[in-house]
Amino acid sequence: MTHAPHSPAPVWLILLCVSRFGASLAFMVHAGALPATLRAWGMSGGEAGGIQTGFNIGYALSLVLSSWFADSLGAKRVFLWSSWASAAAGLAFALFARSPDSAFWLFALLGLTQGGTYAPSIMLVAQGVAADRRGAAVGWLLGAGSLGYFASIALAADLSERIGYEAAFLVCGVGPLLAALIVAPGLRRRPNRVVGARQGGLRDAFGFLADRRSLLLTAGYTAHAWELLGMWAWLPAFLTAVLAASGGAAASGLWIAGAIHLSGCLSSLTMGRASDRLGRRAVLVAMAAMGAVCSLSIGWMETLPVWLILPMAALYGFSALGDSPVLSTAMTEATPPGSLGAALAVRSILGFGAGGVAPLAVGLALDGAGSGGDLVAGSGWGWGFALLGIGGVAATLCAALLAPDRPASPSLSHLRS
Repeated sequence: MTHAPHSPAPVWLILLCVSRFGASLAFMVHAGALPATLRAWGMSGGEAGGIQTGFNIGYALSLVLSSWFADSLGAKRVFLWSSWASAAAGLAFALFARSPDSAFWLFALLGLTQGGTYAPSIMLVAQGVAADRRGAAVGWLLGAGSLGYFASIALAADLSERIGYEAAFLVCGVGPLLAALIVAPGLRRRPNRVVGARQGGLRDAFGFLADRRSLLLTAGYTAHAWELLGMWAWLPAFLTAVLAASGGAAASGLWIAGAIHLSGCLSSLTMGRASDRLGRRAVLVAMAAMGAVCSLSIGWMETLPVWLILPMAALYGFSALGDSPVLSTAMTEATPPGSLGAALAVRSILGFGAGGVAPLAVGLALDGAGSGGDLVAGSGWGWGFALLGIGGVAATLCAALLAPDRPASPSLSHLRS
């Protein structure tokens, strides 16, 4: 069954995007509540960054396992299992994270379940959406996640300051449960496509890297993950410091940091579609270069007027996420369907292996500059974000080395049922 060229998105895709929003409500709760937990728990910058790194490492492992098994068990099945596991982990973090140690382990557990709601969802889109609309569809999926990140930070920042971080954890921790309840009925009639048991081992799974385009896309994703995950963890705290130094309310700084994810949402919605029209390479080069400039600049701007810093922060949020849907879409096109899960698994090993330690690296840079838990004082922000800029520069080079590509040709069916 096919749909007319301008038919609306099918219900299953809409509900998949809604579930992405719900699952993402728990993703940024640590970053949003960070000023409150720094005070309550007396953490250093390294300890605070370590909690986010624990999540990122768990998330990376989850991405690897879920992507790998999605080929042999089916993306739909793995996605639903992970959704329910994430619901349980989100509630566990909300109820029992009350110290740096407990937060580290429980947030890592949440990350260990959340990755399975990400890569398999991209595989579901790749299975059900035609190539000439796929970039836009992946963009909508990731855009819904960015909207969830915004809501996560906004809720966590506001509730932690007005009521306490415990309330912030609880409200955001319910998000994955709502996501599972919403998406399960929507996917009931979707097929669980299984490509068969994998014949080779993990070594064979790296074979796709022999293709130059796949290699550059994977390397670019690795550099992109380093920059993006570090920015997500620390940019809210940086804006809090900027507003506090200028006499603004701390909570307002985190609300504005949440708006960064709205710009990320906008970039996901627009850049995926732009890559359908302009080609993947052109968009990747533009977004990576813009992100690198922002990373290398924003940390040194802490003494400048707020009206100069905030537009740069919004541009940072837009550019750092703008290449996400394009990288994912390009990977689905460069990899045979039967190996896509393995390719995404390897990409996750490399990308989140690097990106997972980025928040810790920035935290240690702040400690080294004498900032630590003092979010207002200290000159370490420039060096911390400059570390992330290394990833932006590398991603730009990888994108520039890709062969020029043409936009996907329009097909008679834009969405496959």
